[in-house]
Amino acid sequence: MIQDVHPFLADIWFWLLGFILMLYVVLDGFTLGTGVISLFAKSEEQRDIMMNSLGSVWDANETWLVVFGGALFGAFPAVYGIILHGLYIPIMLMIFALIFRGVAFEFREHGRHKRRWNMAFGLGSIGAAATQGLALGALLGGIPVDGLSFSGSVWHWLHPFAVLTAAGVVFGYTLLGATYLVIKTEDALQRQARRIAWWAGWLTVVAGIGVSVWTPLRFDYVAQRWLDWPDMAWLAPLPIIAGACFFMLLRGLRCGFERSPFFWSVGIFVASLVGLGVSIHPYLVPPEVTVVDAASESKTLVFMLTGIGILIPIMMVYNGYQYLVFRGKAKAHEGY
Repeated sequence: MIQDVHPFLADIWFWLLGFILMLYVVLDGFTLGTGVISLFAKSEEQRDIMMNSLGSVWDANETWLVVFGGALFGAFPAVYGIILHGLYIPIMLMIFALIFRGVAFEFREHGRHKRRWNMAFGLGSIGAAATQGLALGALLGGIPVDGLSFSGSVWHWLHPFAVLTAAGVVFGYTLLGATYLVIKTEDALQRQARRIAWWAGWLTVVAGIGVSVWTPLRFDYVAQRWLDWPDMAWLAPLPIIAGACFFMLLRGLRCGFERSPFFWSVGIFVASLVGLGVSIHPYLVPPEVTVVDAASESKTLVFMLTGIGILIPIMMVYNGYQYLVFRGKAKAHEGY
C-alpha cells in the first residue's frame, strides 16, 4: 500500500522543492540584484541607502537556499549526489561568492576603507547570480549519468546554452533589485532604479525568449511537452501570463508607480519557474533520472513532509513579519 503512493509522494516533493526554490529566487534574487546595481552607484551615500535597504532581510532570504539543499538531500539523495558531483565547480564558486558577499556586507559597515568591500559585495552578487544560472543551464542541458551516478567531465556544464541562462538570471535578478529599490528609495536614486529596471526588464525578456526558443530546439523531451497537443493548450497560458506581467511592469515604471513594478517582476519569475517545472517533469536530472527513480523511501518522504509542513509556514510568517516591521524608505545614515 505504501509503495502504491510512492509516485504521488515523489511528485509532491518535486513541486514542494520547486516552491522553495521559487521563494529563494524571488527573495534572495532582489538582494543579489541590488548588489549588482550597487556597483553602479553614483556616490557612497547612494550605496549606503542600498545596503541599508537590505540589512534587515538579506540573511533571512538566503535561509531558503539552505532549506532547499537540505530538502533535496533528504527527498532525492541520488540527485543531490549527481548535482554536487556534476556541478561541483559552479556550486563551489557560488558558495565562495556568497561568502565574499556576506563578509563584505558586515565589514563595509564598520570599515574605514569601503572601496574593497564595495567591490567584494558587488562582484560576489554577480558571481552568485551567474553561477546559479550556469548550474540551471547545465541541468536543463542534461548532466551525463550512468544509472544514478555522474559520468561526465569536469567541464561539461560550460556551454553556450548555460552561458545564455546565466545572463538571463543576472538580468532577472537585476530587474528584481531595481524594482525593489523603487519601493525603498526616493528622488535621484529612485529615478535611477526605474531606468535600470526598464533596461533590465527588456534584457531579461530577450534572454528569456532566447532560452525558451533554444530549449525545445535542442532538447527533445521539452519539445514533446510544449509542442504536442493537447499539452500545448494547457501550457500556452504561461508565456501569455509572463508577457502580460512584462507589459504591466513597463506600464508601472512609465506611470511612476512604486510597488506594482516589483510584483509584476515577481509575476514574470513565477510564470517562468512554473513553466520550467512543467517542462522538466517527471525528470529531476533531464532526461535520464526521473522523480520516482531518485526519491527516497515512502516512509522517509512522509516523515520529512511532516517536518517541513511545520517549518515552511513558520518561516513564511517570520519573513512576512520581518518585511512588515522594516517597511518604509531606507535612509543613508540610519545603519542597518
